[in-house]
Formats: sequence, C-alpha cells, structure tokens
Amino acid sequence: MSAVNEPSPSRPPVDVVLPCLDEAAALPWVLDRIPPGWRAIVVDNGSTDASADIARRLGAHVVHESRRGFGAACHAGLTAATADIVCFCDCDASLDPALLPGIAAPVLDGSADLVLGRRRPTTPRAWPLHARLANVELARLVRRRTGLRLHDLGPMRAARREALLALALTDRRSGYPLQMVVRAADAGWRVREEDVPYHPRTGRSKVTGTWRGTWQAVRDMRGVLAEPPPTVPAGTAHAPGAGR
Repeated sequence: MSAVNEPSPSRPPVDVVLPCLDEAAALPWVLDRIPPGWRAIVVDNGSTDASADIARRLGAHVVHESRRGFGAACHAGLTAATADIVCFCDCDASLDPALLPGIAAPVLDGSADLVLGRRRPTTPRAWPLHARLANVELARLVRRRTGLRLHDLGPMRAARREALLALALTDRRSGYPLQMVVRAADAGWRVREEDVPYHPRTGRSKVTGTWRGTWQAVRDMRGVLAEPPPTVPAGTAHAPGAGR
C-alpha cells in the first residue's frame, strides 16, 4: 500500500459511526467491542437518558446532532470522521462491532468500494416478521432500480470517507442507508455483502419495533428509489476503487 493511503499517527485507521438515541443500556457492550485502535464516534440524536455521558466516559468521541433522524445522525458522524475508512453500525447491541474488520477488509484491500453486512437473525425475535418482509420488498426494488442483487440493506457497512462525502447524500431520515447504496451503484461502485449475525436489540426499536415505524421507513425509502439516476456522460462514472 502506498504511503498516501496509510493513516497518519494523528488519526485512527478506521472511524466507526454509531447513531445513538437512548441507548444507555447497550453502549457499554457496544463500545467494548470496537476493534482496538479504531475510533468510536457516538452521535447523540437527542437522547433523554445518559447515553452521551456514558459514551464519553467510555472513551468515545461524542457528536451531538439536534436534527432528529437516522440519516441526520449518520451524516453528522460521517462529517465528524477523519479516518480514510468509515464504518457504520447500530448502537443497540443487535450487531457486534467486533465483526467490523471483516466488513472493512474488502474496502481496505481495494476489492470492494462499499460492503454491507447481510443480517442473519440468531433468533426469530431478532428481526420481526413485518421488518423482514419490508426488507425483502426493498431489496427487490433496489435490484430493479440499480441491478444490484442485494438481500439486505443492513446498517453495518464500510466505505472510504471521501468517496462517501462525494455521493452528496441528502436524505436525513430512514432513507439514508438506501440512498447511499443507490448513489454508490449509480457511480459504478463495487458493492458486496458479507453475512453477519443479527441479535435481539437491547431496548425497543424506534423503527422496526412497530408496523407504523417500519412502513414510515419504507415510505422514506420509496422516495429515494423514485429519484432519477444522475445524467453522467459515457465513460465518466467514477468508483473509488478505480485505478487501484
């Protein structure tokens, strides 16, 4: 690897963005599982519990994002990141941050531009039926819109920070993860999935815990899928791995 791609001593090799809304019970386990040497960026999205204080006490870099929304929290973490590689992971203990090196590896070695963790539920209650059905439908719509044969639009993922910023993501609600995938596909990125176990979350979900929350997310994502692809002259599409 060339020196330009090596992390400087003043910044971590990978930043992990953890959107957080009232996750005080899960944070100690989640932050304890962050890979050694990587930096946890906990984005407090208006918690009313002690989430921010707990995260700070456990050594995380805490960012406050007053605008409510999953996308708003994720993007605040992305803009606060300084590492070349940025990972995203839920902060509710449903996904194990210790598995992130396997998600980031294809990005680090240049064989992929965006890696998504394909959730494999460990128990039926880890992923409610209505949420799974919604995910299947969204994956079908993504295949129709982008050609990517994905099975999941899971929140655990990794990509290069500057390339993510160049996607100019605008959704600040539930459509943010989907918009990332759609715009990456439109830009010619190499997108792949890696299986990850999916556990019952600590606490109640703000989205998939209810039918209403799930279908609100689906509505946000349908809006993203309705966006027209960018008009790019032939031969000018750029993927972050091009030329490596």
